[in-house]
Amino acid sequence: MTEHPLDPTETLGLNREELPRHIAIVMDGNGRWAQQRELPRISGHERGAKAVRAIVTHCARLGIEALTLYSFSSENWKRPQAEVDFLMELYRHYLIAERREILENNVRLVHIGRREELPDEVLQEMDATVKASANNTGLRLCLALNYGSRTEIIDAVRKIAAQVHDGRLNAQDIDEQSFSDALYTAGLPDPDLMVRTAGQQRISNFLLWQMSYAELHFCDALWPDFSPEHLNEAIQDFANRDRRFGAVQPATP
Repeated sequence: MTEHPLDPTETLGLNREELPRHIAIVMDGNGRWAQQRELPRISGHERGAKAVRAIVTHCARLGIEALTLYSFSSENWKRPQAEVDFLMELYRHYLIAERREILENNVRLVHIGRREELPDEVLQEMDATVKASANNTGLRLCLALNYGSRTEIIDAVRKIAAQVHDGRLNAQDIDEQSFSDALYTAGLPDPDLMVRTAGQQRISNFLLWQMSYAELHFCDALWPDFSPEHLNEAIQDFANRDRRFGAVQPATP
């Protein structure tokens, strides 16, 4: 069922202009959540998927422009094979189960990351949801799946090098905009706010170029326990920051 929009003044005590346009989240702590309860790690991933639904719905209701979720990094393939297989099946199931909610809430799904290593059955459901939601005009939900920022930068360099080689771009015309346009996130605003759960305070190869001026918010809650109320706290923290972007007075980039 389609959720009603939220008024940020009532919900957060903020004007809409004070909200971040793009929120990026490192969803950390599924394994520790399960370990604390003497459950298998996969139970933490299952519970974490429920948190995803709540946060996506909340962002859509608030009118956030973009939400990027660091779901599976290019380094996560090093995990035990049974856990990786379970995660791939979980993503496939999520893409099927949530497709109706995505469409009814006017959410547009975008995938960022390399496609090559992902199972065909995951790509099939991903492509189906991306295609079905392509014309939606609300929240852009970016699923960072098989994603690594250094890999993204390498792929961007290769793309630009090919453009120069083919004569479609002059080397002297390469600037920040042309580089941004070669990234997986082309067309998206850079994240204003990065949230990481589970008390860890590092970026972990996530959107390194894009987060040059992002405000960082670290939360002790493990991802399965992360709620819309935790996100509200992060947004309020963001709104209270003095964002200067290298200037003397607060400014807009």
